[in-house]
Amino acid sequence: MAVKASDRVKLYKNNNGAIIGSCDRKILEVEGLYFKDIDGSGEFKDFDDWRKTPQERAKSYVKVLSIKEKIGLLFASDWRMGLDQEDKSKLDESGVLDEGELINAKTIFGIQNLPSTSVAIKEWFARHLILRKNPKPEDLVDWINQLNAKAEECEHFVPVEIISNSRNENGETIFGMNDATGVFATWPGTLGIAAIAKGEGLGVIEDFGNIIRKEWDATGIKKGYMYMADVLTDPRWQRSYGTFGEDPKLIRDIFERLVPLIQGSEDGVTTDGVAMTVKHFPGGGARENGFDPHYKAGQWNVYATKNSLRDYHLPAFETAIKKKVSSIMPYYAKPASMKSAAQKDMEGNDIEMKPLGFAYNDYFIKKLLKEQLGFEGYINSDTGIVHNMCWGVEELDTAERIAFAINNGEVDLISGLFDLKETMEAIDRADNDYYESHALPKGFKKSDITLTKAAIDRAIIRTLTEMFALGIFDNPYRDPKVAAEIINDKKDREISELAHRKSVVLLKNDNSLPVDKNKKIYIECFNKNLEQAKQRTEKIKAYAGDKLNIVDDPEAADIAILLVNPSSGEYFNATKGYLELDICEGKIVCNVSEDGLPTEETHEETTVANANRIKEVSAIVHKNKGKLIGNINISLPWLLGEFEPYTDVLCAGFDTYDEAIIDVICGKFTPSARLPLTLPKEDFVISVNKAGVCISPNDVPGYDKDKYMPDNMKDENGKAYAYRDSAGNYYESGFGLKFPY
Repeated sequence: MAVKASDRVKLYKNNNGAIIGSCDRKILEVEGLYFKDIDGSGEFKDFDDWRKTPQERAKSYVKVLSIKEKIGLLFASDWRMGLDQEDKSKLDESGVLDEGELINAKTIFGIQNLPSTSVAIKEWFARHLILRKNPKPEDLVDWINQLNAKAEECEHFVPVEIISNSRNENGETIFGMNDATGVFATWPGTLGIAAIAKGEGLGVIEDFGNIIRKEWDATGIKKGYMYMADVLTDPRWQRSYGTFGEDPKLIRDIFERLVPLIQGSEDGVTTDGVAMTVKHFPGGGARENGFDPHYKAGQWNVYATKNSLRDYHLPAFETAIKKKVSSIMPYYAKPASMKSAAQKDMEGNDIEMKPLGFAYNDYFIKKLLKEQLGFEGYINSDTGIVHNMCWGVEELDTAERIAFAINNGEVDLISGLFDLKETMEAIDRADNDYYESHALPKGFKKSDITLTKAAIDRAIIRTLTEMFALGIFDNPYRDPKVAAEIINDKKDREISELAHRKSVVLLKNDNSLPVDKNKKIYIECFNKNLEQAKQRTEKIKAYAGDKLNIVDDPEAADIAILLVNPSSGEYFNATKGYLELDICEGKIVCNVSEDGLPTEETHEETTVANANRIKEVSAIVHKNKGKLIGNINISLPWLLGEFEPYTDVLCAGFDTYDEAIIDVICGKFTPSARLPLTLPKEDFVISVNKAGVCISPNDVPGYDKDKYMPDNMKDENGKAYAYRDSAGNYYESGFGLKFPY
């Protein structure tokens, strides 16, 4: 077996300058300094010179690259590791790269035939690869190093930029959202980060951002599809758990700190930083009754409330732009003119609601994002915009969609499949007679849907600028042992684990907390999946066994602790009805038509298996004069009417470790977090009428929904939307209790 790239890397250190890393690439010595021979010419060129600005180097190097190479650089797509190849005869000589082929590889974004890794790197010139696996640090570094060694074999060197969705939050691993968890320092979900920031300020963001930058850079992952600047306004949006909640000011403040911390400076990415792709412009939270644009019913962003776009959804993006975020990802969706109230742009003009997906929408990208908000980075499309999620341009073929995205939306990096042939077709059609025998799609000019080399150069310069700024042209290599040491740093683990305890919000307490450890304690976990619930129960009982007096029967208990983790829907597929937020099993609810309207037909929904047992356990312990302590995992703004009334104490976590919940209940940590979102009162406050209009506006955060609710729904305090518990407290954004010491 050949020596791995990790063992062949040679480093050349310049005094007060760049470190140059190479396996096989020639190193140039000029005036006592080291430079990499990037274009393979053996001559020292402008783009070799790390003393020049990244943009200068990019503008110079784009002139060297062939059109075939440039086309490869236009796309980002998933790629596989050798670790996942079952047939070991299909690995490269190092045993690290997968040299097998995939025929009719199917994803939710489309179908594609994929070559070996060597062909992808050397012939396709694929350089933006999305990693969705969760390897240990050493294997991750070996893979990235091997990819870059392979890239060095090309005539013109361009490093491989590995992209990932976030990897530092706990939770269920979900394709396309949080593809990996548990290897890097693991924090609560982003809602939990926001809960801490609500309760004790933004210090948590300093630790969060610093650790992310350090860990990612150590492994060589230099670009993240993170984080979501979206404001949670429609409670039924399945991606709510990936946001920082519903408070535009808090989210803005978080991004003001987070972007420089992860990227490395106030002025953009640095060689030890990680480029951020903030998403999903202009805010994905304005869903129509929770429908997600990964499927047809969710293809619209609805702004039913005057100026909601500017007031709620844009501020965090504006802050990220001011902090020089490297790239922005537009959402799949398109604005719904007929269903929206008047919206003003940053200059007070009426926003033009063209029914085009935001990546294709010149008003939103060119005028609003670039001209008015001043965005200077590049546009990275959401995954699949030229295939299954091509909302607004369905009548165009793939080649035309690629051209229109690059021309109209100024998209610089298209995430999805490697549509290399289709892109060349879009270039050829600019000069050949294709449209003499094929009608132009209605409403489009030939220049809209064909590609010029100038348009491609514009896109490539922008992405190359990021790669030069990240330092991966000069040294893309990392040390696997060092990466393992950094990622296993005990102090960082302690900080992230402490964040779990800090993320717990105390919602209700009848003075039963902290628990009396002499009491007999019954613990049971609840999930949508019964087997998962059983496994959680056994695990947490083992953890609590030396801290509490655990019993196996609620009949024998003085206190019952129920940890409830509901689940509802998935954002790649529509449910039969509206996303269910109740704590329920077998609840009968209405179906929804293809147009998103409620129908007379019904179906059953379950968010928690054995949900009725919550009431049973409550009755048992209360009959014996005991207490019930509950915890709800808030991944969505759940309706608590089937849980809270049966508890004496109620906590909330946000993909928070169960162990951290127990520590809070035992008094090992005093809760200080606050809710980062508002929990709806009941089904009726999110009900949808026959015309498909929600009684509480989809585009307004929970804390402001009462402004638009009918007066006859409001209580003596003028509140209608927020859940009110048996103690009289409203579960609104910013609410949380402390122990009554």
